[in-house]
Amino acid sequence: MSKILLVRHGQASWGAADYDQLSDLGVEQSRVLGAALASQGILPDVLLSGAMKRHRQTAEGACEGAGWDLPLTFDDGWNEFDHQQMLERHPAPDDVDVASDPRAFERWFTDATLRWTGGQHDDYDEPFAGFCERVSAALDRAVAVLDPKGTAVVFTSGGPIAWASATRLDDSSDVAAHLWRRLNQVVINAAVTSFVVGSRGTTLVAFNEHTHLPADLQTYR
Repeated sequence: MSKILLVRHGQASWGAADYDQLSDLGVEQSRVLGAALASQGILPDVLLSGAMKRHRQTAEGACEGAGWDLPLTFDDGWNEFDHQQMLERHPAPDDVDVASDPRAFERWFTDATLRWTGGQHDDYDEPFAGFCERVSAALDRAVAVLDPKGTAVVFTSGGPIAWASATRLDDSSDVAAHLWRRLNQVVINAAVTSFVVGSRGTTLVAFNEHTHLPADLQTYR
């Protein structure tokens, strides 16, 4: 069987003018990740990355940590959904200070996510159904480029990882959407989610594995 490892990017620059770049901690996470994968004997045949800066920077850090010298192929099908537009379409209540209250922010994010995934609003550049189709197609492309018994490492974001995982657990759209909302909340930076590809298709075998990260390197953003 061949393997596909989906890696969530390292910690991005939350709260900065440009979120789409790794923090110093995110760079360290990516190097620790690469060293851990190399210590497990993982030598990928294919390296894939979403087109976002945080994806590329995580791939570069992981390759440095692992000592891999392979070309990196970009596929924007692995890009994250536009969380900023999602939040803009469902503004936070005026009487709630989401900037200083993490719990208030999480409630706002959850409500905005429910609006996006509900499918009843058409004011998004990429509706949830379009995001799901894009990620599923990217996973199919990753499978297609792998030789039998080959290994692909894909650097992406929590949203695509959660959708790829949800559809392997249940392929009905309503259940998969519910699973996606739950899984998307818990994907750790620089965690690894693993699939095998064989006669039964593409199967999820491990989700959000992060034991290679010490406690002080475990983050969610």
